[in-house]
Amino acid sequence: MIEACRETMAEHAKSFSFAARFLRPAERDAAAVYYAWCRHVDDAVDEVPRAEQAAALVQLRDELQAIASGTRTGVLAVDAFSIVRRRHAIPMLYAEELIEGMAMDVAGGTYGTLPELLRYCHRVAGVVGLTMCHVFGLRSDAALVQAAHMGWAMQLTNICRDVAEDWRRGRLYLPSQMLATHGWNGAVSGPLPRHPAFAKVIAELLEGADDFYESGDGGLAALPPRAALAVDAARRIYSAIGEHLRARAFDPHRGRASVPLGEKLQHAGRALGAASLRATAAIATRYTPPSVELTFEDALSARVLSS
Repeated sequence: MIEACRETMAEHAKSFSFAARFLRPAERDAAAVYYAWCRHVDDAVDEVPRAEQAAALVQLRDELQAIASGTRTGVLAVDAFSIVRRRHAIPMLYAEELIEGMAMDVAGGTYGTLPELLRYCHRVAGVVGLTMCHVFGLRSDAALVQAAHMGWAMQLTNICRDVAEDWRRGRLYLPSQMLATHGWNGAVSGPLPRHPAFAKVIAELLEGADDFYESGDGGLAALPPRAALAVDAARRIYSAIGEHLRARAFDPHRGRASVPLGEKLQHAGRALGAASLRATAAIATRYTPPSVELTFEDALSARVLSS
């Protein structure tokens, strides 16, 4: 079961799989199981015809009930995550939010405002950071906000990288109000337009992602050393995707930006250097699972207050 989950993460999440090498074995396996379940959820919606997506959501919600009760389903990723969830006291809220993120994709349409998009980012990525806080343990519940923000930053980076790919699926995540400000008010149909509004909004979203990465950085010291190292490595690799997009003048027509292995190794080396500076703070520190659940509204309020 664990080996299959490891293979899923290695095949489909190269950046996360690379960063996960820094985790302790038990944490790495839990991360692989959680990723395999997230992949199962994503594929259940994206890999079926549009007419079947509503039924897929019903099935996913049925599986949520099995996860909550510990009932076996025979679906490897679901049953493995059910075990990990109970072992690490992961709130069902975070699993439910992920499914609601998939429901937003099934509903289709566009996002009018940045806060609407951030809610989506929270559901499909912010809760990932919050879930992993239960696997790793924290010095303080206050770091949950930073964990959510780190997830938002990574998802915003994904969105900016995948504009052309998402367009082909009939999806547009760039907020319509932001696009309208730069002169584009069209519909998601036909080829992706060559309009300057797309590059300008991508640039603005990446600037927002940088702010969330900075917030996320503030929570690294609350994690156990090896977990902080893995998260920092993943953060540096993901934010580097944004740098590659900047080098392309934010043009979504220039192909999918990626970070070569050699550059990933450089970012991992920088993460190791930063880890050494945090090492003294980790001595004799007790890391425990969070004692509270963080909502999107909590994380958004913290963002507004710090702006």
